[in-house]
Amino acid sequence: MINNNKVITATDLTKKFGRFTAVNNITFDVNRGEIFGFLGANGAGKTTAIKMLTGILSSSSGEAYVAGYNINRERNQLKKHIGYMSQKFSLYEDLTLKENIKFYGGIYGLDKKEIVRKTGEMIERLGLHEIEDTMIIDVPLGWKQKIAFSVATLHTPQIVFLDEPTSGVDPITRRQFWNLIYEAAENGITVFVTTHYMDEAEYCDRISMMVEGKIEAMGSLSELLTTYNAKDMDEVFIKLAR
Repeated sequence: MINNNKVITATDLTKKFGRFTAVNNITFDVNRGEIFGFLGANGAGKTTAIKMLTGILSSSSGEAYVAGYNINRERNQLKKHIGYMSQKFSLYEDLTLKENIKFYGGIYGLDKKEIVRKTGEMIERLGLHEIEDTMIIDVPLGWKQKIAFSVATLHTPQIVFLDEPTSGVDPITRRQFWNLIYEAAENGITVFVTTHYMDEAEYCDRISMMVEGKIEAMGSLSELLTTYNAKDMDEVFIKLAR
């Protein structure tokens, strides 16, 4: 059932690969305009869940709606209303920055005038003039990350999915990336972010904690710290994992 105040509603969502259950009957929702943290260790099922929610994988059972569309039955419509940034940043390394923006703008259904306008705005906002004609393979990792996020939100989607977006970068670059997330949220884009960095929970409005394919806890940072009598999310995770 679609709730206009929710950008995601998932009920008993499950994904099995043979006898292995990667995501095990998860039920949750995400409010419009919030930054929702999907935390858990590597291998907890986060990436599999995000691939179902973006229509990349079909679910084995259960049901979910994202941006008002059923993730299994309405994949083509769904993909027009979401953004997605994978762990590998989703950019084509043999294209220049401007060519990547043009390519993705076309995929997202933007017309030529919109692509030109948004390309100029993005280059100006991020200060990318010096590298706009540089092949992505030659762009530093931190910049690739920022560019990939900006490309994923080029079409102003209802929600953007970020799968381990800060993996492998230094703490300063991580913080700069979160500033981009805040900016997107302020512009009305819901943000669904997976991470195994427990300290990033403080940046989220609400958090879910996955352990071995199940959501074991959900709430705001303060709620979870109180519930589990913990000083930080690392301690919450340790208690849940045990």
